[in-house]
Amino acid sequence: MAQVSGWLLAAAIRYALYFVELVGLLILARLAFSRPRLGERWFGRAERVFHNIARRRRLAVACTGLAALAARAALVPVLPIRAPVVTDEFSYLLSADTFASGRLSNPVHPMWVHFESMHILQHPAYVSMYPVAQGMVLAAGKVVAGHEWAGVYASVCLMCALMCWMLQGWLPAQWALLGGMLAVLRLGLFGYWINSYWGGAVPAIGGLLVLGALPRITRNPRVRDALLMAGGIVVLANSRPYEGFVLSLSVCVFLLAWILKKRGPMLRMALVRTALPALLVLALAGAGMGYYNGRVTGNPFRMPLQVDRDQYAAARYFLWERPHPTPVYRNQQMRDFYAGWELTKCLEAKTPFGLARNTAGKAGAFWMFFLGPALTLPLVFLPWIVRDRRVRPLVIIGGVFLVGLGLNVYFYAHYAAPITGLIYAIVLQGLRHLRVWRWRGRPSGLLLARGVPVLCLGMALLRVCAQPLSFYMPPDWPMTWYYTRPGNTERARIEARLEREPGQQLAMVRYKPNHNFFEEWVYNKAGIDAAKVVWARELDDASNGALIRYFRGRRIWLVEADTGPATVSPYPLQP
Repeated sequence: MAQVSGWLLAAAIRYALYFVELVGLLILARLAFSRPRLGERWFGRAERVFHNIARRRRLAVACTGLAALAARAALVPVLPIRAPVVTDEFSYLLSADTFASGRLSNPVHPMWVHFESMHILQHPAYVSMYPVAQGMVLAAGKVVAGHEWAGVYASVCLMCALMCWMLQGWLPAQWALLGGMLAVLRLGLFGYWINSYWGGAVPAIGGLLVLGALPRITRNPRVRDALLMAGGIVVLANSRPYEGFVLSLSVCVFLLAWILKKRGPMLRMALVRTALPALLVLALAGAGMGYYNGRVTGNPFRMPLQVDRDQYAAARYFLWERPHPTPVYRNQQMRDFYAGWELTKCLEAKTPFGLARNTAGKAGAFWMFFLGPALTLPLVFLPWIVRDRRVRPLVIIGGVFLVGLGLNVYFYAHYAAPITGLIYAIVLQGLRHLRVWRWRGRPSGLLLARGVPVLCLGMALLRVCAQPLSFYMPPDWPMTWYYTRPGNTERARIEARLEREPGQQLAMVRYKPNHNFFEEWVYNKAGIDAAKVVWARELDDASNGALIRYFRGRRIWLVEADTGPATVSPYPLQP
């Protein structure tokens, strides 16, 4: 009994903000059934202003993007730019530094064994294993504004603006504007898409371009929309290749069926205005991707991610794949990550109980990030939504996408980023049904539909106030209203100290056996030899001596990452 009570208490603390949102929804429901006309005058005035903006479509898109821009900027005193902490973030930052330096890849370093880290390819080239889109966005932020986070900030604001634009193709204008503003509240302020370097907004932008162009092409084929769709497919291919392929394939099948129904001049117009421009863009992009792959891996058809996984990973991404033989690892942290955490999850997913647990975990993470209690309420009308011819293609495309997503062993919310706009479109269609729903002749659904955005606004305000007032909040998983960790501040602190030292520095990192491998310290700039501070992994004495001799002229430091707080001192083995 005590164990059950402890589990319930831990769950209540961990999911506290979701419980708060649920309680708010229950209060709203009580008011809707007892006083359905509550706030009629205030809501009426607000909706008239809202409709006046929404009917000017370009203004509505601009207002959504500017709202995201201004709202996140206003939160900087409460939520400052965080330091990177997750292994993936450092990999994307390496990609950004490489591109900002004017290179596609970096040569293999002679001392590369000391620099091996998760998600970094050391040979045949020194690069991030990930596709290039997120790195290019971060590089743009670094070049234009002096910091990689500026690229994250701009991409999230663009995502919110494109949310409004995409929804305008499927829903009435006022509902599209509402969807854009909901995206600002729920995706543009607190989640890891805006408060890390991990990505999420970039594949969402790709999906929004594809799904936003689809209804416009089928209503009135134009070259512009075909180019936007092709551009979206390119973004998806260079951010989330597998998930982007599943979405793009579904959309292309839908478009092919639409084209095949045409005859004569209409068929020629559809081909000239849609298929040919899109194929031209895709061909050029494919050639560019092949060139990049060739420069990095030596094979235009082999991505850096594939080479990196073959070198380091025993586990596979998909449920039907068998694990590969465990590679030889040259440090314990990478063994713990690849042969420990990753492989364990992969093997668990191949048992009936493990597969059920894996699927439930993915569904829960999806729900907590994209929906929560407030946006789940409109999905009660899913049977009616499915029958709506206007959005039925989205339901079918979304169903195919979720099946494809379920075949992956692992899941984070940015895996589903390509269908972000689709999710919001279905939720908003449910809100439209909710708005006209009546309970015993009373317009209870009207207040419920009006109250859902208000509840989201209230949750955002609560989240804003909670952190500076030191209210307890759950950690950064789940991730809708989550507590934003400041990142690996210990690494940032030591790096800042070494940056202030005269001359060039070499930081030899020593871990304890129980080190948290998700918080890796050994990541470097694109140009290692030219860097002010080089981070290296401490290995055996012979390898350490060779590394120190290679970097003669640098001051050598011992960084003990797990002493809490981390310490830095002169390295005992000097050349």
